[in-house]
Amino acid sequence: MEELQEVQSPLKPRKAAPQAEDTLNGHLPPGWQSYMSPQGRRYYVNTFTNETTWERPSSVPGTPKSPVSQKSSAVNGYYISGTPVHQLDSGHMSLRKASGDPQTPGSPAAPRRQSKESSLTINCVTFPHPDIMPEQQLLKPSEWSYCDYFWADKKDSQGNNTVSGFEILLQKQLKGKQMQKEMAEFVRERIKIEEEYAKNLSKLSQNSLAAQEEGTLGEAWAQLKKSLADEAEVHLKFSSKLQSEVEKPLLNFRENFKKDMKKCDHHIADLRKQLASRYAAVEKARKALTERQKDLEMKTQQLEVKLSNKTEEEIKKARRKSTQAGDDLMRCVDLYNQAQSKWFEEMVTTTLELERLEVERVEMIRQHLCQYTQLRHETDMFNQSTVELVDQLLRKVDPAKDRELWVKEHKTGDIRPVDMEI
Repeated sequence: MEELQEVQSPLKPRKAAPQAEDTLNGHLPPGWQSYMSPQGRRYYVNTFTNETTWERPSSVPGTPKSPVSQKSSAVNGYYISGTPVHQLDSGHMSLRKASGDPQTPGSPAAPRRQSKESSLTINCVTFPHPDIMPEQQLLKPSEWSYCDYFWADKKDSQGNNTVSGFEILLQKQLKGKQMQKEMAEFVRERIKIEEEYAKNLSKLSQNSLAAQEEGTLGEAWAQLKKSLADEAEVHLKFSSKLQSEVEKPLLNFRENFKKDMKKCDHHIADLRKQLASRYAAVEKARKALTERQKDLEMKTQQLEVKLSNKTEEEIKKARRKSTQAGDDLMRCVDLYNQAQSKWFEEMVTTTLELERLEVERVEMIRQHLCQYTQLRHETDMFNQSTVELVDQLLRKVDPAKDRELWVKEHKTGDIRPVDMEI
């Protein structure tokens, strides 16, 4: 059993040796230190306020413009608040989530870049950016599994709305259920034909036509008529076995399938709605942070022009609000990533279950269609046995023998007449 691989999030920069002095840009303001991200990009941290930024801070007091969340929250191989995504089991296998980029999502919706370095968001689902992570190892690389190919949304057949990949899988399952039902109806029609055929054979076997034929040919003719009754019995048995061994199993298999599919649909849809709600909260928090940063920047500019205790107090207050807005954004991002992780896990678990059910359905139908062909072979064999005696009697038909038998039964004398003499 393999466990999901732990993958370093590209959003979480690694801490390098602190540098109190930026060799390229001169000295940093008090309290600021520079660090290096895994991609080799420098960022800055205020050790007093825990504020972070990609931009080199100036000597003016205040929070820099571009705060960076240092919490590692992720899905599809990343961490959620430092906790790996749970191991996912289905049947007798466990999945390892590998690093890399999902295959390019096919959603028609216009993507919004969440971070120009690492990810993009499409219909509230965040994917690694293909330019940064061009290839992703599949969860089940040895086969074409549902759990690897239905993460993105696509337009419906009318091209108006988007349909989730999971909904497409559900539609396939429901179509399979309908096909199975139609197969059962087909077998039902075959049963009706067999029953009608048997009825007509039995009726014909009782027909009195040519009943007065005599001799060896008469015996063969009588046996031929009797064979129709025997054949009728064979077809009745065939139709009865078709009903009990093919039609009923096809109708009864996964009786509550549609109800179960609806539960799956509602569950995944609810998780997707929660993901959209969390994404909206992230956007709202991001907007609020931008507004707080603008307010802080404006007040720091006022401080440069006019020094006063009031302005300094306002700057402190604005800085606190900006820091709080940054914390709110981090919290919202964490909640979003938790929701996306839950959706991801349920998608994998449920799609693997749908995959198993589809294999079970196809195997069940194959088994019962094989039963149909076996019954058909048996019917042919029994039908052959009903005419074997007819064949034997036909081989014994002897016109000379028939004539002898008839003569012996119907003769009136064996003395021949002669000419009269004068």
